[in-house]
Amino acid sequence: MKTVVGISGASGVIYGVRLLEVLKGEKFLVVSEHGWEIMREETGYTKDDILKLAHIYKNDDFYSPLASGSFLFDSLVICPCSVSTMSKIAVGIQDTLMTRLASVAFKEKRKCILVVRETPLSTIALENMARLSLHGATILPAMPAFYHHPTHVSDMVDFVVGKILDSLGVENELFDRWGDIHTP
Repeated sequence: MKTVVGISGASGVIYGVRLLEVLKGEKFLVVSEHGWEIMREETGYTKDDILKLAHIYKNDDFYSPLASGSFLFDSLVICPCSVSTMSKIAVGIQDTLMTRLASVAFKEKRKCILVVRETPLSTIALENMARLSLHGATILPAMPAFYHHPTHVSDMVDFVVGKILDSLGVENELFDRWGDIHTP
């Protein structure tokens, strides 16, 4: 499986990094400049750490193979996805490689998952999410659950990443499922 992961300038970069750590197959990564800054701020990871996890492209690299619809990938996951990036995608703006990839995913009928990371949400953001959902995007806000009794932040991160993997059709055991905990 070929997966493109985008990390935009929203808090919650650890979700994208953890996804890269556990995702199998060929992985490609696009990180916005603000994404790199937030990564340093929130996680301490460096570009060298991330280079080990995926093929990396600059967010302004429209000459990369990823910018073309002829580049075959199975899924795009923008994680975290800022409301700004999500809103640009909703109205078809393609001013970065990340927003171009989303456009390609839609026109080529490929899986597109947006892990929106902001709260509260404005009516405009909600309308844009609804619009994207109608066009086939999976809107997967980073909302950890607590029924599995997380004891560490990593447990909450793994819950969200596990839900992303579920949406990609990738089996995982990153969190205890409701039915495993509460069986009659």
